[in-house]
Amino acid sequence: MAREETLAQFPSCWEGLEDPRSGNATLHDFHELLMIALCCVLCGGQGPTDMALFARAKEAFLRSFLVLANGLPSHHTFRRQFHDLDPDQFRDAFQQFMSQFSEQMQAWSPSTGMSCVTRFTGPVARVRYTWFLPGVRSSGWCWRRSPPMPSRTIVTADALNCQRSIAEQIVEQKGDYALALKGNQGTLYDDVDLLLDDAELKASTGAPVVEADHGRIETRTATISNEIDWLQQQHQLPGLKVIGKVVRVR
Repeated sequence: MAREETLAQFPSCWEGLEDPRSGNATLHDFHELLMIALCCVLCGGQGPTDMALFARAKEAFLRSFLVLANGLPSHHTFRRQFHDLDPDQFRDAFQQFMSQFSEQMQAWSPSTGMSCVTRFTGPVARVRYTWFLPGVRSSGWCWRRSPPMPSRTIVTADALNCQRSIAEQIVEQKGDYALALKGNQGTLYDDVDLLLDDAELKASTGAPVVEADHGRIETRTATISNEIDWLQQQHQLPGLKVIGKVVRVR
């Protein structure tokens, strides 16, 4: 897609999101900052510092479709912009943007024969692109606004989205899911924990994985089991086939 076409379409995806900046703070184009932030997040970035570093490292790539008339933005620029964004506006605009993106994925995925993995995040104060916007939720956009999922789609989500209604909707749209589970689910978490700790449970345990990073060594061991009849009698989670746990020792 040509640069002009890309820049013409991108702002329309964020309709309703107002630029909170004024005066000298508007040195950099609002939608170009959003584009850089999005590209950075897709590559694993998690905040303004990462966004500024990404812009410097990928300047040639970004200039292939962005103007960047006033050079590269600093981390202070990203921090000010996203700190002042209206959380409700951002939530609505982001869901609109991802709805359009998911439509493109629906058209692309079936023809490739590849699995499509979709990640949903929880409270944006804790994760990736939205960590600086307390109260904004980005979960649920794909199945609420898009057509049925392509075959072999796997939806992953954090513990906040481990809910019966979400699992049911994924299954209805022919998808699969891998949902994290924490104590916020109350009895479900307790029952899964109880079942996986049962000495008589038939379970498969993988070989330990050892990693060293940031001055510490972590060993992770994963265990899964498909003996969930008792659990399903208690909770009836749609489509549930396997439960598992990861034990981390640092």
